[in-house]
Amino acid sequence: MWRNRNVWIILSGEFIAGLGLWVGIIGNLEFLQRHVSSDFFKSLILFIGLLAGVLVSPMAGKMCDRFPKKTVLLYSGLLRMISVIFMMLALHFSSIGWMIMFTIVIQIAAAFYFPALQSTIPLVVEERQLLSMNGVHMNVSTISRILGTALGGLLLAVVSLYFLYIASFIAYGLLLVATCFLQVSEEKSLTGRQQGKKANFSEMIPILKQYPLVKISLLLTIIPTLFLGGFNLTVINISELQHDSTIKGLLYTVEGISFMVGTFVLKRIAAKYDMQKMLYAFSLLIAFAHVSLYFADIKITSLLSFALFGFSVGCFFPTVATIFQKTIPKEYHGRFFSLKNMLDRIMFQIVLLGTGFLLDMIGLKNMMVVFGAVSFILVIYFFAKESRQSVTVQGHDSSL
Repeated sequence: MWRNRNVWIILSGEFIAGLGLWVGIIGNLEFLQRHVSSDFFKSLILFIGLLAGVLVSPMAGKMCDRFPKKTVLLYSGLLRMISVIFMMLALHFSSIGWMIMFTIVIQIAAAFYFPALQSTIPLVVEERQLLSMNGVHMNVSTISRILGTALGGLLLAVVSLYFLYIASFIAYGLLLVATCFLQVSEEKSLTGRQQGKKANFSEMIPILKQYPLVKISLLLTIIPTLFLGGFNLTVINISELQHDSTIKGLLYTVEGISFMVGTFVLKRIAAKYDMQKMLYAFSLLIAFAHVSLYFADIKITSLLSFALFGFSVGCFFPTVATIFQKTIPKEYHGRFFSLKNMLDRIMFQIVLLGTGFLLDMIGLKNMMVVFGAVSFILVIYFFAKESRQSVTVQGHDSSL
């Protein structure tokens, strides 16, 4: 796998873009803190961008199956660069309207980019290398997040917000250049692209019924989304609860390092345990992480909670991604990952708005107890419903 130049291009591109993304996110949080006082209104602003991503997801799925993945990656990368210009206008005019425009455009770009990327990975590595590739890819993303948030926090102390977005713009430009060197052989996906011209997005519903473990994995993804949907708002509130602005960077760092430890551990245990049972186990750990944030006013407890969450999702997400890539036929990958992306965004919207509302109404501590209780109920419900069924990772015939 490490001799594959495409692997290095994807990983290096992810690292560079991740730096730009997270430097920009730190800038976004700072902009929101300066101009918006209500947590609910902060979540509403972010919600608008996610809604735009949901609306274009069906079209994105069809295009990922119909056109070469590299073409979709290039155009979505260019759209990312354009989005940063809108944020610079928001800074210049101190305008929430321009920031909303930024969130809309960057989320539309993401709606095309991530399904295309997930569809590309199975085309550049062998099937037996998928778990390793997904783990490494997520680790690179996590490292870029740690360095990006640290760099963003450092830059905020010495330069203006404009510089942060200039850095993001340069990073997205480098990603675009790296993507140009990507060489993907899509002969195996030619049939899928031909079918994509007349296939409907709704055809994914019977596909999900055909592969029950995929359906289970999609449903269990709700649990980490309860944490991730309001992640930034949670970090801001912990910082305010502890009266310590430096805790934000520490929380991101601890969660990111724990994520990498999780992917490393997963590689060691993946062959020994059933994937379905591992998904339930990791979901329970995430539920514990929710509940433990009832003590978020204590620095060490909040750091341990984020460490537990990072470790759990570091095991959870590579497993889920591998299940999807192995089980769903390649000719449906574009539409499936767009469907997944759309479902994720819908859940993110609900959780984001819910987080903002609950933070204003009942506060961080009680909110995390509610999320933990919901997570435990979901695990128990799905386990009780599915434990009687024999569900395994199913292979597929790509000629279907």
